[in-house]
Amino acid sequence: MKIFYIICLLTSFTVFAQTGTIKGTVTDGKQTIPAATVILNPTGRAIAADTDGNYEIKEVSFGTYEIIFSAVGLKTIRKKVTINSTAPVVLNVTLQEDSQALEEVVITGTMKEVSRTDSPIPVEIITPKLFKKNPTPSLFEAVGMINGVQPQLNCNVCNTGDIHINGMEGPYTMILIDGMPIVSSLSTVYGLSGIPNSLVERIEVVKGPASSLYGSEAMGGIINVITKTPYKAPQISADYFVTSWGEHSLDGAVKFKAGKATSLLGLNYFNYNVKADKNHDNFTDVTQQDRISVFNKWNFDRKENRLFSLGARYVYEDRWGGEMQWNKQWRGSDSIYGESIYTRRAELIGLYQLPTTERIFTQFSYNWHDQNSFYGDTPYMATQQVGFLQAYWDKTFAGGHNFLLGAAMRYTHYDDNTPGTADANGNNKPQKTPLPGLFVQDEWKLNDKHTVLGGYRFDYDEHHGGIHSPRVAYKFSPNNNNTLRASFGTGFRVVNLFTEDHAALTGAREVVITEALNPERSYNSNLNYVLKVPTDAVHITFDATGFYSYFTNKIVGDFDSDPTKIIYDNLNGHAISQGVSLNTDLVFTIPLKVMAGISYMDVFQKEDNGIGGKTKVQQLHAPKWSGNFIATYTFPNNFSLDVTGNWYGPMRLPILPNDYRPEYSPWFCIANLQLTKKLDYGLEFYGGVKNVFDFVPKYALMRPFDPFNKTADDPVSNPNGYTFDTAYNYASLQGRRVFLGVRYNLF
Repeated sequence: MKIFYIICLLTSFTVFAQTGTIKGTVTDGKQTIPAATVILNPTGRAIAADTDGNYEIKEVSFGTYEIIFSAVGLKTIRKKVTINSTAPVVLNVTLQEDSQALEEVVITGTMKEVSRTDSPIPVEIITPKLFKKNPTPSLFEAVGMINGVQPQLNCNVCNTGDIHINGMEGPYTMILIDGMPIVSSLSTVYGLSGIPNSLVERIEVVKGPASSLYGSEAMGGIINVITKTPYKAPQISADYFVTSWGEHSLDGAVKFKAGKATSLLGLNYFNYNVKADKNHDNFTDVTQQDRISVFNKWNFDRKENRLFSLGARYVYEDRWGGEMQWNKQWRGSDSIYGESIYTRRAELIGLYQLPTTERIFTQFSYNWHDQNSFYGDTPYMATQQVGFLQAYWDKTFAGGHNFLLGAAMRYTHYDDNTPGTADANGNNKPQKTPLPGLFVQDEWKLNDKHTVLGGYRFDYDEHHGGIHSPRVAYKFSPNNNNTLRASFGTGFRVVNLFTEDHAALTGAREVVITEALNPERSYNSNLNYVLKVPTDAVHITFDATGFYSYFTNKIVGDFDSDPTKIIYDNLNGHAISQGVSLNTDLVFTIPLKVMAGISYMDVFQKEDNGIGGKTKVQQLHAPKWSGNFIATYTFPNNFSLDVTGNWYGPMRLPILPNDYRPEYSPWFCIANLQLTKKLDYGLEFYGGVKNVFDFVPKYALMRPFDPFNKTADDPVSNPNGYTFDTAYNYASLQGRRVFLGVRYNLF
């Protein structure tokens, strides 16, 4: 009897374990598509086709599945397939061009590859096709093409800046490269400079807190730069343009194979070495820059199409701005004012899928950032090292549960010469911040119309203790033309005071820290609705989002109490970022495409005024109204015309007591035109005009004739007590300029 039971058990196990194989080729009707994404649902297994567009999914248990095929710029298709035999099932597919680009695969919202329309978290995307419509020398400027994302210059002399999402400053925006927090803290200012555009497959943006997956700093939103898989890249690519202001930008990449590995090597070089002073204040209008960046990414062929990739980047930049007669012999002196910044940066990122039947991934990154700066005669010397290690298990269970369980460890070592890294006695004490965390997420697809997502993360900081970050989201799609998403999440940011606030180092302001700072917290809710309206003449998409974020313990810099100081402390009250945004896409039957967006936001903080009430203060550099527009018309003979631009309403600016400059900026628009001609063999020429309306701020520097404040105390020449100030800024001082460029891609 026992033998009988054993035989039955073994037989049942054998039947249950029977598996088959699905394989085939992905093409676009003309050629194969290397590295196309293939997702097997409901298991959630995702692989990439090889260099010849071939894919193979092995060890698929008997049953019926849905397979999703996708590639950037092509329509995603879904195929049903049944496995009931060990013989391979051959499924060849052809992907068509997607003129509306609505079905891109996204990762950032849930850390899983899903089609954009299936994601319960709203994700916005820009691709190289989009930011080539207004060529820029860095991704810092390119992300401004997304409605609600604002690259903000914070210094009129050194031209460093940060990226605001929904009005929140740069420290609240987490910037990832291939899902790794490679760009954070000190490097946020410079991390998007020098990433070769030729290596970028797409940029994904998630607005609102995402700390339940990504931990500290993901309070305001995430910008994830997805680099190209070497399989997808052309053999050779190059892009060069020059402007009438004397800017030179070169971007290039080459692909090659070495055994079972495919490598993509990229180079980005930017140079601007023409002094311009068109507002006649004896200061450079735009910083002089000399920047070179080298990027190398490797993808390794492995059994079962398991993933293994390595990437490395090195950036060196020498930038300076200041008085027109400044040169490097005056660096650090108090005779001629200049802000000179030497930046060196190295990064390493990797992804490895364990050779197990379960989908278990490990990711790691390391970055080293060294900055040697002088702001006038004020030195700022800083070094930062960040190591990150993460492992997660990606599992699909019966009943439509897509499960994610992971652990992460981030260690930050930061040292500088400011009070931010000094103990109570003024001695140097580098910040060492270990931050371990655990996270879990379940995306439950109830049926074709309803999806629920729940997530939770626990991080532990040695100074602040345990930090909890839950998140919940819901998606309802009654049909293909209507999608409603609702989400609630939390975010946090552990203290790392040095911040990216360069006003703390410029304009002769003293940094004052009044108390031991606590970690910041945020609570966010979003409601997103997408409506597609197909007609005979035009395909219209409306994408509307309402958002509300509540911040506690917000670290604020008080610029107003004392014009000679910046006083940092935790907000004794709360801060709020709230508003709505609307994006529209119009694809006409004629060769015209239009995208436009508008945002309204109210970003402010309320602090106890000491007499039983609260004082409302509007957030600096957060316009209530803003928007963007992109229009492309394609003419016969491969000519196309692009009109792009951003517009902003009044934003509050940091003014001094009795300041003659207005507290709010005017309405303004930065518009651009570009004409492109495509030739055969991957060659194209382009040219146009940036800042067509030649807009530049009316006011820039305060007291540029006395940048070291040597006569600021003279009551006769300076009765209002003004001091040199570089922080009053809302747009670049660079006016209208013409540009010409050439691109080449050899496939």
